[in-house]
Amino acid sequence: MEIQNIIFIILSALTLMCALGVVFSKNPIHSGLLLVLTMFSISGHYLLLHAQFVAIVNIIVYAGAVMVLLLFVLMLLNLNKDNEPQKSIMVKIIGTLSAGGIMISLVAVSKIFLVQKSMQGRPIAEDFGYVKSLGALLFTDYILPFELASILFLAAIVGAVFLGTRSVENK
Repeated sequence: MEIQNIIFIILSALTLMCALGVVFSKNPIHSGLLLVLTMFSISGHYLLLHAQFVAIVNIIVYAGAVMVLLLFVLMLLNLNKDNEPQKSIMVKIIGTLSAGGIMISLVAVSKIFLVQKSMQGRPIAEDFGYVKSLGALLFTDYILPFELASILFLAAIVGAVFLGTRSVENK
Protein backbone atom coordinates (compact mmCIF):
# COMPACT_ATOMS: atom_id res chain seq x y z
CA MET A 1 0.00 0.00 0.00
CA GLU A 2 1.33 3.43 -0.94
CA ILE A 3 2.06 6.09 1.64
CA GLN A 4 -0.51 8.43 0.01
CA ASN A 5 -3.24 5.82 0.49
CA ILE A 6 -2.33 5.41 4.15
CA ILE A 7 -2.35 9.19 4.69
CA PHE A 8 -5.71 9.40 2.88
CA ILE A 9 -7.24 6.72 5.11
CA ILE A 10 -5.93 8.41 8.27
CA LEU A 11 -7.18 11.85 7.14
CA SER A 12 -10.56 10.42 6.15
CA ALA A 13 -10.98 8.71 9.52
CA LEU A 14 -9.97 11.92 11.32
CA THR A 15 -12.37 13.98 9.21
CA LEU A 16 -15.27 11.63 9.88
CA MET A 17 -14.57 11.46 13.63
CA CYS A 18 -14.33 15.25 13.92
CA ALA A 19 -17.47 15.78 11.82
CA LEU A 20 -19.41 13.31 13.95
CA GLY A 21 -18.07 15.08 17.03
CA VAL A 22 -19.42 18.37 15.67
CA VAL A 23 -22.88 16.88 15.25
CA PHE A 24 -23.09 14.92 18.50
CA SER A 25 -21.27 17.28 20.87
CA LYS A 26 -23.52 18.87 23.48
CA ASN A 27 -21.20 21.82 24.08
CA PRO A 28 -21.28 24.41 21.23
CA ILE A 29 -17.68 25.48 21.91
CA HIS A 30 -16.48 21.90 21.52
CA SER A 31 -18.51 21.64 18.31
CA GLY A 32 -16.81 24.78 16.96
CA LEU A 33 -13.34 23.50 17.81
CA LEU A 34 -14.10 20.11 16.25
CA LEU A 35 -15.29 21.94 13.14
CA VAL A 36 -11.91 23.69 12.97
CA LEU A 37 -10.19 20.28 13.13
CA THR A 38 -12.51 19.04 10.39
CA MET A 39 -11.49 21.97 8.18
CA PHE A 40 -7.80 21.24 8.78
CA SER A 41 -8.22 17.58 7.85
CA ILE A 42 -10.13 18.55 4.71
CA SER A 43 -7.21 20.83 3.83
CA GLY A 44 -5.00 17.78 4.17
CA HIS A 45 -7.14 16.08 1.54
CA TYR A 46 -6.64 19.07 -0.75
CA LEU A 47 -2.88 18.77 -0.27
CA LEU A 48 -3.06 15.09 -1.28
CA LEU A 49 -4.85 16.22 -4.46
CA HIS A 50 -2.00 18.69 -5.19
CA ALA A 51 -4.33 21.66 -4.75
CA GLN A 52 -2.11 23.69 -2.46
CA PHE A 53 -3.85 27.01 -3.10
CA VAL A 54 -7.29 25.61 -2.22
CA ALA A 55 -5.85 24.03 0.94
CA ILE A 56 -4.35 27.31 2.14
CA VAL A 57 -7.51 29.27 1.30
CA ASN A 58 -9.58 26.67 3.16
CA ILE A 59 -7.43 27.07 6.26
CA ILE A 60 -7.35 30.87 6.10
CA VAL A 61 -11.00 31.49 5.26
CA TYR A 62 -12.88 28.65 6.93
CA ALA A 63 -10.70 27.53 9.82
CA GLY A 64 -9.36 31.01 10.43
CA ALA A 65 -11.95 33.67 9.88
CA VAL A 66 -15.31 31.91 9.90
CA MET A 67 -14.61 29.62 12.83
CA VAL A 68 -13.10 32.38 14.98
CA LEU A 69 -16.19 34.47 14.28
CA LEU A 70 -18.45 31.52 15.11
CA LEU A 71 -16.64 30.83 18.37
CA PHE A 72 -16.83 34.49 19.41
CA VAL A 73 -20.56 34.59 18.69
CA LEU A 74 -21.12 31.38 20.65
CA MET A 75 -19.17 32.76 23.59
CA LEU A 76 -21.06 36.06 23.49
CA LEU A 77 -24.46 34.32 23.40
CA ASN A 78 -23.69 32.57 26.71
CA LEU A 79 -25.86 29.57 25.89
CA ASN A 80 -26.95 27.22 28.65
CA LYS A 81 -29.70 24.64 29.07
CA ASP A 82 -32.15 27.15 30.56
CA ASN A 83 -32.37 29.46 27.54
CA GLU A 84 -31.78 26.86 24.81
CA PRO A 85 -34.90 26.18 22.70
CA GLN A 86 -36.21 22.62 22.64
CA LYS A 87 -36.73 20.99 19.25
CA SER A 88 -40.14 19.60 18.42
CA ILE A 89 -40.71 16.07 17.13
CA MET A 90 -41.61 17.44 13.67
CA VAL A 91 -38.24 19.20 13.35
CA LYS A 92 -36.45 15.99 14.31
CA ILE A 93 -38.43 13.97 11.76
CA ILE A 94 -37.75 16.50 8.99
CA GLY A 95 -34.05 16.52 9.89
CA THR A 96 -33.91 12.71 9.80
CA LEU A 97 -35.68 12.58 6.42
CA SER A 98 -33.34 15.24 5.01
CA ALA A 99 -30.28 13.37 6.23
CA GLY A 100 -31.64 10.14 4.74
CA GLY A 101 -32.23 11.85 1.38
CA ILE A 102 -28.70 13.22 1.36
CA MET A 103 -27.32 9.76 2.22
CA ILE A 104 -29.28 8.17 -0.63
CA SER A 105 -27.96 10.85 -3.01
CA LEU A 106 -24.39 10.22 -1.87
CA VAL A 107 -24.76 6.46 -2.39
CA ALA A 108 -26.21 7.01 -5.89
CA VAL A 109 -23.43 9.40 -6.88
CA SER A 110 -20.80 7.02 -5.47
CA LYS A 111 -22.17 4.17 -7.57
CA ILE A 112 -22.07 6.36 -10.69
CA PHE A 113 -18.42 7.31 -10.07
CA LEU A 114 -17.41 3.74 -9.30
CA VAL A 115 -18.76 2.65 -12.66
CA GLN A 116 -16.88 5.38 -14.55
CA LYS A 117 -13.21 5.08 -15.38
CA SER A 118 -10.79 6.54 -12.89
CA MET A 119 -8.49 9.46 -13.63
CA GLN A 120 -5.40 7.35 -13.05
CA GLY A 121 -3.00 7.44 -15.97
CA ARG A 122 -4.15 10.79 -17.29
CA PRO A 123 -1.47 13.49 -17.26
CA ILE A 124 -2.00 16.65 -15.27
CA ALA A 125 -0.30 19.96 -15.80
CA GLU A 126 2.95 20.54 -13.96
CA ASP A 127 1.68 23.75 -12.35
CA PHE A 128 -1.67 22.24 -11.33
CA GLY A 129 -2.91 23.58 -8.00
CA TYR A 130 -0.62 26.58 -7.81
CA VAL A 131 -1.57 30.26 -7.72
CA LYS A 132 0.26 31.20 -10.94
CA SER A 133 -1.98 29.12 -13.22
CA LEU A 134 -5.11 30.21 -11.34
CA GLY A 135 -4.15 33.89 -11.60
CA ALA A 136 -3.38 33.57 -15.30
CA LEU A 137 -6.78 31.97 -15.87
CA LEU A 138 -8.61 34.59 -13.80
CA PHE A 139 -7.01 37.53 -15.60
CA THR A 140 -7.40 36.14 -19.13
CA ASP A 141 -10.45 33.93 -19.66
CA TYR A 142 -12.47 35.00 -16.61
CA ILE A 143 -11.63 38.70 -16.37
CA LEU A 144 -15.26 39.90 -16.69
CA PRO A 145 -16.69 37.73 -13.86
CA PHE A 146 -13.63 38.59 -11.74
CA GLU A 147 -14.21 42.34 -12.17
CA LEU A 148 -17.97 41.99 -11.60
CA ALA A 149 -17.25 40.15 -8.35
CA SER A 150 -14.95 42.98 -7.26
CA ILE A 151 -17.72 45.54 -7.93
CA LEU A 152 -20.14 43.37 -5.94
CA PHE A 153 -17.69 43.21 -3.00
CA LEU A 154 -17.18 46.98 -3.16
CA ALA A 155 -20.96 47.52 -3.04
CA ALA A 156 -21.21 45.14 -0.06
CA ILE A 157 -18.49 47.05 1.80
CA VAL A 158 -20.15 50.41 1.11
CA GLY A 159 -23.50 48.98 2.23
CA ALA A 160 -21.99 47.58 5.43
CA VAL A 161 -20.38 50.94 6.24
CA PHE A 162 -23.63 52.77 5.47
CA LEU A 163 -25.70 50.43 7.65
CA GLY A 164 -23.12 50.44 10.43
CA THR A 165 -22.93 54.19 10.87
CA ARG A 166 -25.35 55.96 13.18
CA SER A 167 -27.32 58.85 11.88
CA VAL A 168 -26.80 62.09 13.76
CA GLU A 169 -29.84 64.30 13.93
CA ASN A 170 -29.20 68.04 13.73
CA LYS A 171 -31.41 70.00 16.07
